[in-house]
Amino acid sequence: MPKTAIAALAVALAAGMLSATTAHSAVAAAGATLPFTSVEAESATSTGTRIGPDYTQATLASEASGRQAVRLTAGQRVEFTVPRAANAVNVSYSVPDGQSGTLDVYVNGVKLAKTLAVTSKYSYVDTSWIAGARTHHFYDNARLLLGQNVQAGDKVAFQATAAQVTVDVADFEQVAAAAARPAGSVSVTDRGADPTGQGDSTQAFRDAIAAAQGGVVWIPPGDYRITSSLSGVQNVTLQGAGSWYSVVRTSRFIDQSSSSGSVRLRDFAVIGEVTERVDSNPDNFVNGSLGPNSTVSGMWIQHLKVGLWLTGNNDNLVVENNRILDTTADGLNLNGNAHGVRVRNNFLRNQGDDSLAMWSLNSPDTNSSFENNTISQPNLANGIAIYGGTDIAVRNNLVSDTNALGSGIAISNQKFLDPFHPLAGTITVDGNTLVRAGAMNPNWGHPMGALRVDSYDSAINAAVNITNTTVTDSPYSAFEFVSGGGRGYATSNVNVTGATVSRVGTVVVQAETQGAARFSNVQATGVGAAGVYNCPYPSGTFTLTNGGGNSGWDTTWSNCSAWPQPGSGNPNPDPTTNLAQGRPATATGSVDVYTPGKAVDGDANTYWESTNNAFPQALTVDLGSTQAARRVVLKLPPAAAWGARTQTLSVQGSTDGSSYSTVVASAGYRFDPASGNTVTVSLPGGTNLRYLRVNVTGNTGWPAAQFSEVEAYLS
Repeated sequence: MPKTAIAALAVALAAGMLSATTAHSAVAAAGATLPFTSVEAESATSTGTRIGPDYTQATLASEASGRQAVRLTAGQRVEFTVPRAANAVNVSYSVPDGQSGTLDVYVNGVKLAKTLAVTSKYSYVDTSWIAGARTHHFYDNARLLLGQNVQAGDKVAFQATAAQVTVDVADFEQVAAAAARPAGSVSVTDRGADPTGQGDSTQAFRDAIAAAQGGVVWIPPGDYRITSSLSGVQNVTLQGAGSWYSVVRTSRFIDQSSSSGSVRLRDFAVIGEVTERVDSNPDNFVNGSLGPNSTVSGMWIQHLKVGLWLTGNNDNLVVENNRILDTTADGLNLNGNAHGVRVRNNFLRNQGDDSLAMWSLNSPDTNSSFENNTISQPNLANGIAIYGGTDIAVRNNLVSDTNALGSGIAISNQKFLDPFHPLAGTITVDGNTLVRAGAMNPNWGHPMGALRVDSYDSAINAAVNITNTTVTDSPYSAFEFVSGGGRGYATSNVNVTGATVSRVGTVVVQAETQGAARFSNVQATGVGAAGVYNCPYPSGTFTLTNGGGNSGWDTTWSNCSAWPQPGSGNPNPDPTTNLAQGRPATATGSVDVYTPGKAVDGDANTYWESTNNAFPQALTVDLGSTQAARRVVLKLPPAAAWGARTQTLSVQGSTDGSSYSTVVASAGYRFDPASGNTVTVSLPGGTNLRYLRVNVTGNTGWPAAQFSEVEAYLS
């Protein structure tokens, strides 16, 4: 890949502005070509508070695009400079659990009569049956036609009214006029559908589909309410005037186990009311089968469990040019029996599981591909996951900001259920770009790489060819080879050719199981700890063959009893860097949403609160490696509403996480809003510790320990 292309991508990412068109031209066609340009809130002008960056599971910043966002309270605003001609905007945002409200909208300083509604209704999803899952899915998307055209350089601002709102990213788009009715089509309104959304249009849709066999069902502009799923859909086109105009309100659109095929769904929106993930419910846009030679294009799919959960015969299906947003589980899953399927040029944001997945249950998926898709913020699992299958391709996708239990791309033999068909033939992974991808797996207790090859339930014997990959700002490793079930199955026949790795937190190669891989022309810069972690578990050897042309990652992590931590290989740490920010935090107890991670998220307005009326209470932060810390800074929210109080506390430290010593004896420390509600505790002589613990035995302002930030510094 040309260095100029990499530089172009880096500039776009740094500016907080990246459309699919930008990505398309910058990085060998990585990602989709989309009709909008996204601008990050943290790159806009704001009177609010920037949060992040953070990679801690279950925090607002860690689930945000770019791992940063802007929090607004009443009267505060964020103002975007419009990057392109536009007449519409979609905003990714979050409000506290249980709250709703509005954002006032301003164009070049003039307030619009329209407001943008915001709600937590579709957020804060709990999946307690998934090991390692915490409350997640904090963000949601809301769209608005501005009613006027704005030009590049104009200003569009969003101002909070009553509710606290965290704004993540805004997508600016020029929406074309509504399309005209195709000649000869059967309109759902002619069959009695109600475009106001007040009446039930289910039977009208069914009647129109029955009447239009071999032809087109026309969905005019309007809102249509469907109360039960459609079935028996085959040999018909369902077409709308555009996804901003023709909207179907239902949580179950098509549910059928088979179809003769030739179903074409295009140019309308399906927006549901799914607020939780219930795996036994078919709360999906499409559940089951569209049949062979079908297409799905130009759709806006939102607030469902899964966009498309596809079983049965879907041979030669094409899914392209769609937006799939805010699903509580997968965006799309080819659940066995997928032959010749092409999923391309789609945009997916804020999935509650894998954004795009192929799962070879019952029979193998074969000769199918995910190509040129842009995926942002899957908040529980992987951006793209291939679970088994034969001759599968993953090409030219752009995946960013994965969280908790996932990698950017996973090539895996994790079966979940039987009968499962492991990877076979040739698995092609080519031209993909992974940005801030990978996460700390809370079940394994160690990280997942940006791109993971995982022999979870059986050895990988397929040829896995990984070519022309770009990995940027991975919080942990670039390439991981693991047997996630812990049984040490081999990952063999892997070739990694032509990769550019920039700024990885730990290592370039994380080998944790036996097997072999050949690396050629893999060039790395900004490696956090070492080039290679090669420690197969529970035994065996992983062989790395140097195919030539590699650079920047020729060192090996020597201690297999300890995981490399982000930046642990940095010989010259910045003494002004907060060592605790974004690090794993635990506590003896917490209440409601005031979890330990709130004390290390970089946002002084959020806070940890311990179990009430149960002193002593302690919060512990893993700094990642032993550090010669000289001071600890403790904060409470700076708002005047936080009256002055004294907390009695001591500071303890440990190098191994089990044996702690007292570094600073217990004393009372006064937190006063007049001085920023901040306390500094000096540590004697540069105390060597990895685990920092603050132990609290009293608080004059509340019957619990409270900290909005626990910070540690080298000077």
